[in-house]
Amino acid sequence: MRLSLIVVSTVVLLALSTVSLVVYRTNQRQLGVLELRAQKERALMDDQLRLAREVRLLGELNEWLQSSRSLDELFDMVSRFMTHILPEAEGSVYVYSNSRDVLDGCASWNGGAHKAHIHPEGCWGLRRGRTYEFGASEIDFVCEHAEPHDGRPYFCFPILAHGEAVGLLHLRALEGREACFHKSRKLAQPCAEQISMAIANDRMRDQLHDQSVRDPLTGLFNRRHMTETLRKSISRSQQTGAALSLIAVDVDHFKKFNDTHGHDAGDMVLRAVGGALEQSCDRDEVACRVGGEEFMLILPDNTPDDAMTRAEQLRQAIEAVAVRYGEKALPRITISVGVAHYPKHGTMPRDLMRAADDALYVAKDQGRNQVQVAGESQIQPKRSEADSDPKNSDAA
Repeated sequence: MRLSLIVVSTVVLLALSTVSLVVYRTNQRQLGVLELRAQKERALMDDQLRLAREVRLLGELNEWLQSSRSLDELFDMVSRFMTHILPEAEGSVYVYSNSRDVLDGCASWNGGAHKAHIHPEGCWGLRRGRTYEFGASEIDFVCEHAEPHDGRPYFCFPILAHGEAVGLLHLRALEGREACFHKSRKLAQPCAEQISMAIANDRMRDQLHDQSVRDPLTGLFNRRHMTETLRKSISRSQQTGAALSLIAVDVDHFKKFNDTHGHDAGDMVLRAVGGALEQSCDRDEVACRVGGEEFMLILPDNTPDDAMTRAEQLRQAIEAVAVRYGEKALPRITISVGVAHYPKHGTMPRDLMRAADDALYVAKDQGRNQVQVAGESQIQPKRSEADSDPKNSDAA
């Protein structure tokens, strides 16, 4: 009887052990499945958080770029954002110069470096007109600008605006981050697109601003910009005590010149005079066409003696200009010049402009082709009705 109980107990214990083992293994498998599912969910959650962060950063990048006031400010924003958006890549940005024969280096980040200038022929992305990825194919060709050529993979994204290449975004994998670098192309592409739109908007804004302050014929600043610049220069002189002079210029006998040779020839004369004025400017000096054949030159930090010397040099330089119209040489160009100084001849823009203008008309009354300083001549300026009426000015 006792033997039977022992046998039965043993069988029961073995059965219980088997059941416990089965339950344990089942639980382990379920725990493994749950752990694997949890890992996948954590990975998915991490991907979603990473994606949300990237979307947020792209949105912030776009918002900041659209609010930039200059290209320098824009590229500073690009540098700061790209270190967070693509931390596994060093990069640089290049923009075409006005001549479009080279690209100028503008910014770099994450340890990257940019050259002062690169040639578009030295980049396969620009030559092919689409993104170039080095290190993804069995056969690759290096870009000349991508130094050092150490085998690390890189992207060259042409920056396009209105269908035209305006620059280049270059990204290279950091040391030890090559594996994840290739995956960053999907994120780098919208970055390049946002940068391109921002550059296009900034350049369009600059063009519109230039059109609002530039004279279309000569390329000099117009009267509106001159008045504002003169006001700022006077304010600066009031604060610092710096010298300030204003030169008024009028082309002699311009109406007769137009009547004799035609308005096209007159336009060439105005361009020549404008070019001479622009070449004479240095530092913060500003040359303007205020209307018709009248020009003005703002000379900050010029003493009265310096301004007189500059005015005489300008008169001689324009007198030496030779202008050809078609097959014939046009008559010699001469100018009458009036000079006014701050604060002796005025402390407000209109007063200083009137003083320089009055001196100019004294020069015209005394025979033209000469320089006069405001208030130094006893001869009062005689203005004809045609001279005093802006409607009668010979605007080219």
